[in-house]
This record gives sequence, structure tokens and C-alpha cells, in this order.
Amino acid sequence: MTGTYIQMAVALTFVIFLIIVVGFLLKKKQNRYGLMSVVSYQPFGPKKGVAALKIGNEILILGVTSNDMRLLRIFKDGELELKEIEGFQSKLEKFRSIRVQRNWK
Repeated sequence: MTGTYIQMAVALTFVIFLIIVVGFLLKKKQNRYGLMSVVSYQPFGPKKGVAALKIGNEILILGVTSNDMRLLRIFKDGELELKEIEGFQSKLEKFRSIRVQRNWK
């Protein structure tokens, strides 16, 4: 009787572990090969704003409200130049270099 409970607990633990691993792998695959990314979002009020999405080689400008989402404009590849947004890592490096310079003085 106890052996049956142990066997059932091990099987349940294994199934839960498989679900977690598959979910992790799918999330990682989605982030790496995702076809869509949010370039920018500018809010204009509660639940209102304009979003720029990059899908493939096109940039879609969308008007977003709490009830609706409308396509405002599509930019083809090369038609719109996007400035590179500083990532967290580069901002952190700048902060560290400033801090090191202050400590040397």
C-alpha cells in the first residue's frame, strides 16, 4: 500500500517537472525567435497611447485604447530610421565609469 503511494508521488513529481521544463523551453524559444517586438510605446492617458511594433521588416504604428486597437501607419524596411535605444548594460557601464572617476579624485 505504501509502495503505491510512493510510486504515485514519484510519477506526479515527474509530470510536474516535465511541465515546468517544457514551459521554460517554449518561453526561451519564443523570446529568441519571436517575430514581433515592441519598439516603443507612448501613453497619452489611462489606457490610451500609441505603440510601434516591429514585425519582420515592417514597423507598425498602432493607436491603442481600452476598447480598440487601430493600425495608423505601416513603415517598410529602410523607410524609417530608428535610433538605437541604450540598453541597461550600457547605462550601467556609464554609471560605473563615472563612479570610478569620482573615487580616483
